[in-house]
Amino acid sequence: MSKYNSIILNGKRFSPEKIQVRTAEIKINSFLPDWEKELYQFLNEWFSDSEFILVQTSGSTGEPKPIKLPKSMMVESAERTIGYFGLQKNDRLLLSLPCQYIAGKMMVVRAIVGKMDLITVDPTTDFDFLEQEIFEFGAMVPNQVFKLMEQPSGKEKLQNIRNLLVGGSAISKDLKTLISQLSNRVVSTYGMTETASHIAIRELSGNLKSEFYHCLLGISVSLSKNGCLQIHHPEFAESLQTNDLAELQSETSFRILGRVDSVIISGGIKYSPESIEKKLEDLIGQSYVISSVPDQKLGEKLVLVIEGKTFPTKNLQEIIDKNLPAFEQPKQILFLEKFPKTTSGKVKRNEVKLAILSQ
Repeated sequence: MSKYNSIILNGKRFSPEKIQVRTAEIKINSFLPDWEKELYQFLNEWFSDSEFILVQTSGSTGEPKPIKLPKSMMVESAERTIGYFGLQKNDRLLLSLPCQYIAGKMMVVRAIVGKMDLITVDPTTDFDFLEQEIFEFGAMVPNQVFKLMEQPSGKEKLQNIRNLLVGGSAISKDLKTLISQLSNRVVSTYGMTETASHIAIRELSGNLKSEFYHCLLGISVSLSKNGCLQIHHPEFAESLQTNDLAELQSETSFRILGRVDSVIISGGIKYSPESIEKKLEDLIGQSYVISSVPDQKLGEKLVLVIEGKTFPTKNLQEIIDKNLPAFEQPKQILFLEKFPKTTSGKVKRNEVKLAILSQ
């Protein structure tokens, strides 16, 4: 990585030596926030002699596990993104994600590869600085975007990021509607740790908004026998098998239907909970998931689990019965006070199921 021997952080250029000094200072000042420690820890790893970065996978292609990700692959991923969005030297990039995960790491790599100015902030910030500052590129998780949109000037703040990536967890229909009102370019991303972040982009705002993801340059997709997405990547000798059920529009365009490992088999029929949940988006005003519980006749029966305190469900059940075909209608409505979630906001379906079974 001798070609990339510095990074511009918050308007100041840092060499690997300066990064090492700063990291040593951080170790002494243990009161500094974790996100800042993680940033410098990653920078030290990036500027080391190793050709790999040790990262933890998210579980998209199997059980979560540590893997060695080639730095060369991360550079190529950064170059694809830079090219796709037409980013230029000295552009301002916003890092508002922790570097503990691949999304944050790749924002750093893009800044290094593109010789751009990386502005770093606490991921829990209220983003007030966006009222006066403009960024060419940034990335957020849905929860960050939603909280911003709830603010009186949140829309204007978000529009000061000219190209905004939103990823990490599912984007609700309500949030999609809010995003579609923005004048800047907002996209959803599809990717995973194994592919060094996203391999495909879906437009959420403007005239190009779509339900389909479009692959970045040099990448294509296909479906396995069980309907799961396979990624054909120039860095891989063989296709990368995911656990995501998908529909193809072409060999470079697709949409995700759900996870094969969350499929529910009830009465011999396979159900994708994500597909049923999508049909309920306009009917339920709080967080919910489709899950299942054991049933003597069906083996498993579909249930609707709502996050929060219990309330009378007769009216809701009638609305659901009118809007879902009989075979997709949940047989029972249950409540769970708090959904277990990952750090990126994804609901842990297996833990939800265990929780409702133990109630």
